[in-house]
Amino acid sequence: MAKVLCVLYPDPVSGYPPHYVRDDVPVITTYDNGQTAPAPKAALGFKPGELVGSVSGELGLRSYLEGLGHELIVTSDKDGPDSEFEKHLPDAEVVISQPFWPAYLTRERIARARKLKLALTAGIGSDHVDLEAAARAHITVAEVTGSNSISVAEHVILTMLALVRNYLPSHDVAVDGGWNIADCVSRSYDMEGMQFGTIGAGRIGLAVLRRLKPFGLQLHYTQRHRLSADIEQELGLTFHPDAASLVGTQDFVSLQIPLYPSTMHFFDDKMLARMKRGAYLINTARAELVDRDAVVRAVKSGHIAAYGGDVWFPEPAPPAHPWRTMPFNGMTPHISGTSLSAQARYAAGTLEILESYFDGTPIREEYLIVDGGGLAGTGARSYKLM
Repeated sequence: MAKVLCVLYPDPVSGYPPHYVRDDVPVITTYDNGQTAPAPKAALGFKPGELVGSVSGELGLRSYLEGLGHELIVTSDKDGPDSEFEKHLPDAEVVISQPFWPAYLTRERIARARKLKLALTAGIGSDHVDLEAAARAHITVAEVTGSNSISVAEHVILTMLALVRNYLPSHDVAVDGGWNIADCVSRSYDMEGMQFGTIGAGRIGLAVLRRLKPFGLQLHYTQRHRLSADIEQELGLTFHPDAASLVGTQDFVSLQIPLYPSTMHFFDDKMLARMKRGAYLINTARAELVDRDAVVRAVKSGHIAAYGGDVWFPEPAPPAHPWRTMPFNGMTPHISGTSLSAQARYAAGTLEILESYFDGTPIREEYLIVDGGGLAGTGARSYKLM
């Protein structure tokens, strides 16, 4: 019998289950890049469109795991030496966590997790796991690659529009009973004709570029592996050899690269100073790609018009985090990849990975981050070990 320790975000404050405003969600079978959506053999333990990413939702895994005789522990208590996570970690064979409510598997925690064999991310992004320590301990790290890429891409465009059209302050004016049109539009512009640059054009970055083309922006990108000439021609893309050569001409800069030591605080005071005055910085990748306080300084000085995204460090962010009260911010809790639509896919993908693990069959290559003592699959293309 295996102990499966699952860390999910808390239930709605109004109680579980919530009232659903829709009866279903569209069924997605294939992603933009041709990858097929998760297809577990076992029946889903939930109806697509239900909230399964919170504690009571349990990713719909209980019936499957208990049917095999395994123990499932689900908690949101993940931080501190007396947390439920710390209590159960030494006996856990499988740890499931989310980018939105990460259980940080540090080097020290991995050393205490003597029985741990699989660290599984319900979603995309495994930088909350010390990948080098996991590789040394021969722990497999997997995530549900592709499951919520479009969800995040849509959030990027939502954030861009909200900031450039000054939507959030204008909405507040309406709610507060005002009609201050001049105040609302004094920071409102059209996106048409503006320059947009993405740093990283993988699954999410490329999806953003495809969705922005009809808006009439000039599209730019940089990344380690240049896109094909066909894609560049199709979307009218301009390639830049590095971020420093891209940021100075862009009205929008979007961060879509993984977090590893060489990208930590990549956007510091120096890089932010390179940006065009009045540009917008969007970050739905990882918070530590930017220097927290440098962003505050750049926004308050007026050098950049606004900062928006939904990633923080640590998560959950403390109440006094300066991005909460920074002027002209478009921040949300880490929600971009955990819409109810996305949950249906990443919960199904979690089940598919568990099936492969317990059946002793290979986990899909695109789901693998670390395997066999080193980077593997998507991890080999996305991360670096020291």
